[in-house]
Amino acid sequence: MKRAMNLAAVAALALAASFHAQARAQQTLDTPGYTVKITQQCEEGNVTCDDVRYVGTSKKSGKAISLRGKTMHAMAADGVTPGAFQGYVFRSGRVTYTVFADGRLVVTEGKKTLVNQRGEWK
Repeated sequence: MKRAMNLAAVAALALAASFHAQARAQQTLDTPGYTVKITQQCEEGNVTCDDVRYVGTSKKSGKAISLRGKTMHAMAADGVTPGAFQGYVFRSGRVTYTVFADGRLVVTEGKKTLVNQRGEWK
């Protein structure tokens, strides 16, 4: 019986890990004006990822933009090692799309802020 409980616990952990991997692989941020789908193309277990896809759709116009970017991290005390995950950054010419882990979407062109909305991860 103890062995069966251990196997059940291992199976539950494996299932939870599978759901976690899927949740990290693709996420959707829903803001008042936009729906943003983020897909990480890197192997699970990588701390950083330089192959992240962004598909942002305007709720007003229905137009979408697809971009490629990377994860953003705070730096550890040594100034080299990536630390805490902060979000994602994508660039298209002079326009920078930043999607923060806390659910903020900020779009800037140079020093001008074009979009600053808080949303909810789904």
